[in-house]
Amino acid sequence: MHDTLLLFGATGDLAQRYLFPSLIHLWRDRLLPPDFRLIAVGRQELSDEDFRAWLRERMAAEAADDAASVDGLLRCIVYVAVDLRDTAAIAAALSRYADRPSVSYLATPPDLFVSVAQGLSAAGVLADPSRLVLEKPIGRDLASAREINAALRACLDESRIFRIDHYLGKAAVQNLLALRLGNTLLEAVWQHRWIESVDILVAETAGVDGREEYYAGYGALRDMVQNHMLQLLALIAMEPPSNLDADSIREEKRKVLRALRPMNAADAARDTVRGRYGAGVVEGRAVKGFVHDAPVETFVALRTYIDNWRWAGVPFRLVTGKRLAARATEVVVSFKPVSHWLFERPARGRERPNRLRMRLQPDETVELGLMGSLAAPEWGALELRPMSLDLSMSNSPQRRIAYERLLVDALRGNQTLFVRDDEVESAWQWIDSVERAWSGTAQPVIEYPAGSWGPNEASDFLPATLRQGRGGEP
Repeated sequence: MHDTLLLFGATGDLAQRYLFPSLIHLWRDRLLPPDFRLIAVGRQELSDEDFRAWLRERMAAEAADDAASVDGLLRCIVYVAVDLRDTAAIAAALSRYADRPSVSYLATPPDLFVSVAQGLSAAGVLADPSRLVLEKPIGRDLASAREINAALRACLDESRIFRIDHYLGKAAVQNLLALRLGNTLLEAVWQHRWIESVDILVAETAGVDGREEYYAGYGALRDMVQNHMLQLLALIAMEPPSNLDADSIREEKRKVLRALRPMNAADAARDTVRGRYGAGVVEGRAVKGFVHDAPVETFVALRTYIDNWRWAGVPFRLVTGKRLAARATEVVVSFKPVSHWLFERPARGRERPNRLRMRLQPDETVELGLMGSLAAPEWGALELRPMSLDLSMSNSPQRRIAYERLLVDALRGNQTLFVRDDEVESAWQWIDSVERAWSGTAQPVIEYPAGSWGPNEASDFLPATLRQGRGGEP
């Protein structure tokens, strides 16, 4: 386990909201090495004490719960100010930290990845067995992703590059594999003969406040679908790996991404909806709409297919958006109707199909929707009604921040929950087909009111759990 972490973007939003709180929790639980040191790298000219004071102010909530852990982590921190576009300056400023193996974490925009990696390489900080962690997105299309990957491989080999997608660190996401591969009941029916459709929803009540320029250049398709949602899709759809080591799992995910059916103009018109939130009310609070000259979406709904034996003809519907009615991430697997319907009530075609609903946030729940009998002696026919089997664990332990698991894995060198270069490129190849189709048809961006479930045109893309009661909690 490496004991040195170089954190680039130390004064950024991601570091403040997730990385430093995660490190405080890991320090509290004694999951960091005894001689742990943290080199915080940013652009602002600050002394070590100035940075510690700045960070202490922002970690007030953690300090209120456990001041000793905050103090303990702060004592491990050294601050370095450097221009991250200047390779020579990076090398000069950080060469002193090449004295022992380290993990360099780039919580920076992707256009800085190459210059920082080259500076670290020149400083000797990436010498084997040191590692490099990269935040998403890796580029903004296939060409730029390939350029970044090639430049990184010139600095260190792929086995020491960790591309992070924090969704993979969520315990509930890892439970997708456990449910699917650890239960005969599910694995036996996990294919096109028994499954009607799969829905993946990632809904956020937050907007793009403070990230307008970033979002104008990326949009929901590149920001959310290319990484989080396609990683969820790959975990749901992949073939069972030979074992649970990093390369076996990542190879099966890559096969799924390569099998995604590319989109053409006709597909995009039929199988996609783009939206952008306008003014509205979210959680009882009036909010402004997203205004920008760029024709960029904050909501996207897509229907796609995986062209392989297991999933032939099964639609996968992906929906994500900002400023929606509720915050929720869930996967809904809808099974096909029974082959021969025997019951008078409900009539054939009006029965509710079995559904497996796996909710990942804000609550972690697993529900199996079944049909059950409410027969009584005075009835002339058997009547079935929907019933829900709650498979969730009661009194489950408090989950860690996903970044806690991923930080420990990076320090230990476990790549299982990180994304490989060919996965990234396969995902971008499909995303590029959608972008080309949109460009060729001038796909409109439809405004929807903040606090809704997106444009009306996207109603058919929403999971059935939402369509049954559109406008409230899923």
